[in-house]
Amino acid sequence: MTELYVDDRYRGAHGIGRYASEVLPRLRPEWRSLGLSGHAHSALDAFRSLPGVGPGALVYSPGYGALVRAPRQILTVHDLIHLRMPWPGRAKFEAYYRGPVRHAIRKAGVVLTVSQTSARAIREWIGDDAVEIVDAGNGCSDAFRADGATDASVDPYVVFVGNVRRHKNLDVVLRALALASDVRLRAVVPDREIAEAAARAAALGVENRVEWLHGVDDERLAAIYRGAAATVMPSTIEGFGLPALESVACGVPVIFWRGCEAVAEVTGDRGWALESWSDAEEWASAMTDAAMSRRRVSPPANAHDWDRTARVASDVLERGLG
Repeated sequence: MTELYVDDRYRGAHGIGRYASEVLPRLRPEWRSLGLSGHAHSALDAFRSLPGVGPGALVYSPGYGALVRAPRQILTVHDLIHLRMPWPGRAKFEAYYRGPVRHAIRKAGVVLTVSQTSARAIREWIGDDAVEIVDAGNGCSDAFRADGATDASVDPYVVFVGNVRRHKNLDVVLRALALASDVRLRAVVPDREIAEAAARAAALGVENRVEWLHGVDDERLAAIYRGAAATVMPSTIEGFGLPALESVACGVPVIFWRGCEAVAEVTGDRGWALESWSDAEEWASAMTDAAMSRRRVSPPANAHDWDRTARVASDVLERGLG
């Protein structure tokens, strides 16, 4: 019988790390860890040897880290954000995706992804109608629900969950905060990025109205969502938009740029769809409206759950195992 090996180096609270930590324990087929160390996405890592992996084995990666020496490898490509980066930073990603990633996908004949938005982007990029693209979706922890503890606050606040990478577009929220004097921001970002973000807030004169948080667990994060007037998700591009899903699951609307298809797909009419990703006045107006209205929304009826995502992924892997 074909053996299944998994690259289980992916860990983290959000994005690929969250996907890996939730999906891998739920996979139906039995699997072995590849036991690899190092960074799963480096160019050199793509060409590493895989001791003990036989010629008939199947390798699964919950991210886009390709291993060209794998007999066959099924990837979960969450998005193609790297290919939308400006030059020259995009150059190394162009080579990596055109080489190891595209090679692995075409060889396997199938690739997993997390949204219809990403599926369309991958279909256009891969340029091979023979490749099957499967939208396994994303899940949402049971902690994110409308009924539950609230991290209460006297002053209205909006919440941002993400990082300071350019496409997350935190800067427009900080600039908007300077124009929305009755609103505070609670931002959940990686600890290593707080100093940089706090310096920008100070430069804009809003440091006293921003609370920087990191390392919060699901229960605490859900309570923060429930206490918020809205979640701000100003991303210019996303593969899915997990904070948006978590927010609406807690009954809290999302302020987002309508041009970010993945966030619009998740949010629907449960929030404010803004015309501009960069107009601080428009963002300030929406944040003020949210603070005044304290609107609540109904969670999505078609629940996203990790069991379903793992079930779809398992189906694809079992077909690969023959």
